[in-house]
Parts: sequence; structure tokens; C-alpha cells
Amino acid sequence: MINHKYKKNSWGDDDSQRVPEEETKERLKKMAIGMKAMPFSFVAHFLAVVGAILVLIWCISFRGGLAWEAPNKNLIFNIHPVLMLIGFVIIGGEAIMSYKCLPLKKPEKKLIHLVLHAIALILGIIGIYTAFKFHNESNIANLYSLHSWLGIGVIILYGIQWIYGFLIFFYPGGATTIRSQSLPWHVLFGLFVYILAVGTATLGYLEKLTFLQNSGVAKYGSEAFLVNFTAIVTILFGVFVFLTILSQPPQEDEYGYSAI
Repeated sequence: MINHKYKKNSWGDDDSQRVPEEETKERLKKMAIGMKAMPFSFVAHFLAVVGAILVLIWCISFRGGLAWEAPNKNLIFNIHPVLMLIGFVIIGGEAIMSYKCLPLKKPEKKLIHLVLHAIALILGIIGIYTAFKFHNESNIANLYSLHSWLGIGVIILYGIQWIYGFLIFFYPGGATTIRSQSLPWHVLFGLFVYILAVGTATLGYLEKLTFLQNSGVAKYGSEAFLVNFTAIVTILFGVFVFLTILSQPPQEDEYGYSAI
């Protein structure tokens, strides 16, 4: 039997966790591709800015603006795509990439990761609420489309993922074995939920544009092209988030994961 001497490190973490964490790092490293994460993340950040600008132009310039209360109920709905793209997809993607791209110690990256995901979850819930609010005040049925079904499923799974991550990896923190065994599944499940979120957002663009075109918006007009380009940018952003987390970090720090 091998005896290990453990001690508290400068961050107050028990070094007894390092042995299973090293094994977990090796398993996660096998998931990584050989390229560096930073170039992928820079492209993702650029696409995030482009996507945010496009959705704001669409909802403000083409759809008339944003409002929580308004006689024109469409202004209430316009909050939905803005929050779901900027608040949920983009901030959620930045939360995922923060663990890979920030040259910080593990506790700092963990906190940023946790807080950004919490912001994304809250804004996503508000965004979904605005869709229900628009439907209820416009006497439109709720939850009749595939987009709405997937949207509810995604937000529930995202919330479960966040709560589990908080309890196991942040506070109060699970046992060492549970943490090491949970981490790869936490990463994979998070990827699954995020890919589902991007796909659901894309379905939302398609659904809304179809409604608008049936109401008279030109199929080859500037608004149709804008919405389609916004959807393409959203998909590309998701792709580069995925590539970022599967690539190598800019530097290895003592308390960071090799691939997450």
C-alpha cells in the first residue's frame, strides 16, 4: 500500500484531492485536440459581439424595440430573442470558455465559471418568461411548438447542471471520489445541454421568421437575411465554443484542469 502525505495548499484545498484530480486531468486531456484554445476563443468572442449586434438590430430597428409593458405586445416578445441569445447562449458560452482561456488559478476560474453560468440561467429564465407573457397577453397558446418544448427542457437541464455543479464542486463540495468521478460527466453533460441550447435558439429563429413571412415579410428581404445570418452566427459561435473547450489551454497552472 502506498502512503501519501497530504497537506493544505495555499488556497486551503486538501492536497488529498490532487491524486484523483490528476487521474481526472489525464482522462480529460484525452478529450482535447492538439491546437491551442486562445485562437478559437478569440473567434468565439468576435462572433459573440457580431451576434449581439445583429439580434439588437433586428429587434430594435426591424421589430420596433423592446418593452416590458406596451400596447404593442410584439415589443414584449422582442425581449425574448435578445435575452436568449445574449443572456443565455453567449454568456453561457463565455462561462464555458472561461475555464479554458483565463490565465488564473483554479478557484478564481471556478468562481467566474459559476457566476457567469448563474447569470446566463437567470437571464434565460427571464427570456422564457417574456415569451409566456407575450403569449398570455396576446391570447396565444403556450408550448405548442418543438422550439418551446426544447426550450423548457434546456432551461431545466441547465438549472440541474448548475445546481449539481454548485453543490459538488463549489459549496459544500462533494467527497474527493465523487468530485473526480463526476467531473468528466459534468463536462460532457454541460456540452450536451449547450449544444441543445444552440440548436433550440436556431429553431427559434426559423419559427419566428416563418411566422413573419406568413404575415407579409419578404422572403428575400433584408429582415429575412438578417435573421438567417444571426442564426448562422449563433451556430458558428457554438462551434467555436466547442472547439475552444476541446483544445489546449494557453498555459497550465498548478490548480487548473488540462481540458474542460
